Amino acid sequence: MADVKSYNYEKTLITPRKERGEPSIGPDAIMVAIPSELQSMVAMTRAGRATLASSATFKLFLIRMADGLPLALAGPFLGAPQGAIIMEKLRAFGAKRIWVLGWCGSLQPDLPIGNIVIPTSALSEEGTSAHYPVSTGKKQTNPHLNARLSDALIKADLPFKTGPVWTTDALYRETAEKVIDFGNKGILACEMEMSALISIALYRSIQVAGLLIVSDELFTLRWRPGFGSATLKKRTREASRVLLDICMGKGF
Repeated sequence: MADVKSYNYEKTLITPRKERGEPSIGPDAIMVAIPSELQSMVAMTRAGRATLASSATFKLFLIRMADGLPLALAGPFLGAPQGAIIMEKLRAFGAKRIWVLGWCGSLQPDLPIGNIVIPTSALSEEGTSAHYPVSTGKKQTNPHLNARLSDALIKADLPFKTGPVWTTDALYRETAEKVIDFGNKGILACEMEMSALISIALYRSIQVAGLLIVSDELFTLRWRPGFGSATLKKRTREASRVLLDICMGKGF
């Protein structure tokens, strides 16, 4: 019988790695949470579908870059666990900077549907972050990447705010009490992935930043969805072009 004292209990049994036949990618990768926008970005850039291991839970598309390895578009995804899987695999493929495109619910009256949030930090009410212990005091997205996003949004004349968000696993437990409390504390919006992605990025020594478009409003304590609105569709497309412009170095 094995001596249990000899085991390294911190050793993981499944390691994120590039499997045979899977691609190498460049330093930048875009994680796209929204299925329709992932399809649009693929069509816009003529990205090709990449081969992934049979166990993959997401799609990967590669954009040819004239001066090096391809830019990756990965998604769609919903929630911290699936987002974590994609981020880990992108890092294994070679990514060093992860840019996240998604939607969020506004907690602030001056952030209506169609506005954009650059999350700087995230209050975690999800279960993935705790598995990536990091010693840094405040878990934040990368300030340099955030500055690049801010400059690009200003240049494009797109409305945005920068600040903390609230990440939750429980879509149907966004209570009035929490919306009031977190809103009063200056938290801008609610979403389902950023706190986990921030923790993973710090743990794995890569960089992460995000653009979250307000898709619905919670601040009146009555849910106001805008998922079918022309405003949301237009602003999501504009935000995706900002990310592509940054990562590809040219406009669309």
